[in-house]
Amino acid sequence: MAKAKTRSKTLPDAEHILDAALAMAEDTGWDGLSLRALSVSLDISMAELRRHYRDSDAIADAWFRRAETAMLAPTGRRFRDLAAKERIKLLMLRWFDALAPHRRVTAAMLGTKLWLFHPHHYGPMVFNLSRLIQWLRDAAGLDASGRRRQVEEVGLTALFLATLAVWCRDDSDDQQRTRAFLDRRLGQADRLMASCWPRKDKK
Repeated sequence: MAKAKTRSKTLPDAEHILDAALAMAEDTGWDGLSLRALSVSLDISMAELRRHYRDSDAIADAWFRRAETAMLAPTGRRFRDLAAKERIKLLMLRWFDALAPHRRVTAAMLGTKLWLFHPHHYGPMVFNLSRLIQWLRDAAGLDASGRRRQVEEVGLTALFLATLAVWCRDDSDDQQRTRAFLDRRLGQADRLMASCWPRKDKK
């Protein structure tokens, strides 16, 4: 007698798991997210879940990578004609807008990473931030070298972190407080850079 064929179960991929984790965290809070409960809700084993994400911090990292991917999406032909501060603004807002649907959960993720008793997260956070800033510089077309490049890297890092602090508490419509803060700080930075490296008019 021939054996009955069994249907193979379609397992969720990493993106599906991430979306499910974020949805669950909206109800439980990031600190209350249970990987066991997540695996049950997805009808997969914890071993299968671990195959995609080693822990909840890896899920958070995947969420931030999604924002970075959104930041680096194609920009269109007119992008290069924009002033440098406008290019930076557009790219940074892409990052924040990508995370906006889960802003409170995202802020909690950052709080968990910065918790005093999680020093093992500090090193990776520094390197991830550095890489993000490098991608931002390159995508924005900032190709200076030497001392100016160093100033740009430090300035962009400070600008990003300051804007992130505002964004984490921003419950205004369409993140207007964040947008206004970023616009104001970019204007200040643009004037400072212009005073340090004045443009030379071509004859």
